[in-house]
Amino acid sequence: MGFFEKLKNGLTKTRENIARSFDNVFTPNEIDDDFYEELEEILIMSDIGVSTTGNIIEELKARVKAQHIKTTDACRKVLMDSIKEQMTVPEDAYDFEKGKAVILVIGVNGVGKTTSIGKLAAIYKKEGKKVMMAAADTFRAAAGEQLSEWARRAGVDIIRGSDGQDPASVVFDALKAARARNADILICDTAGRLHNKKNLMEELKKIHRIIDKEYPEAARETLVVIDGTTGQNALLQAREFHEAAEATGIIMTKLDGTAKGGIAVAVESELNIPVKYIGVGEGIDDFERFDPETFVDAMFASAEL
Repeated sequence: MGFFEKLKNGLTKTRENIARSFDNVFTPNEIDDDFYEELEEILIMSDIGVSTTGNIIEELKARVKAQHIKTTDACRKVLMDSIKEQMTVPEDAYDFEKGKAVILVIGVNGVGKTTSIGKLAAIYKKEGKKVMMAAADTFRAAAGEQLSEWARRAGVDIIRGSDGQDPASVVFDALKAARARNADILICDTAGRLHNKKNLMEELKKIHRIIDKEYPEAARETLVVIDGTTGQNALLQAREFHEAAEATGIIMTKLDGTAKGGIAVAVESELNIPVKYIGVGEGIDDFERFDPETFVDAMFASAEL
């Protein structure tokens, strides 16, 4: 099964939540205020959010006027194009993958952080890169064991510390090992709690200082993992972590378990942080780089598709 089919299957709950309403609103009719109000309600139902939905509707109205569109059925593609533009991934979004890189992964417990690291490592390994992991989320019991299991599945090396050890010291050891073994990518499982933004910022600053000293030539990436099933709460988490850690990208997990997959649109539009990877299943291959075109096509596909 190709990833589009996996994504389409994964977004079944989201699509079923809105498909009938979405198809009905685009049956041929004249465009009027009721059309826009109904469309706005559908988008908010999918958890795209009030602010982002407002922007999309205003953009749609402008395009309808500019293109002299007269009927609602002609608006479907225009709407989908507008949503895709809210989710543009920058051209340089994946440049860090092209050379030596250190990836810091953060996110609260339970969002799928450890699983995402394992799947991310598997993607890079499959592409021929030498990958290592660092188990630097030392405050959560069993985090190291879980990450070790994912390292085994992905076929990559892992550097572990002891429970409660200073996360920066684990990263230090991992950086030494990554350089010695000529690894291409080191993925660090870091902060798993928002406990206190000031503490989190200090912890991550310390890690960055160590990377600057020990591996200055490596590209740096900070990815926040959020759980798609938590809707607007995921948006709040992403905002909090971004304020503390200056995130460069989002990993969106569990999109196969939510009826409100539009949260991916809201996160990218409202925080201006690109969603870079998405997970739509339990398997190690149910994880991919994010493509807005594919996502929106899968999310808003006609009920008949």
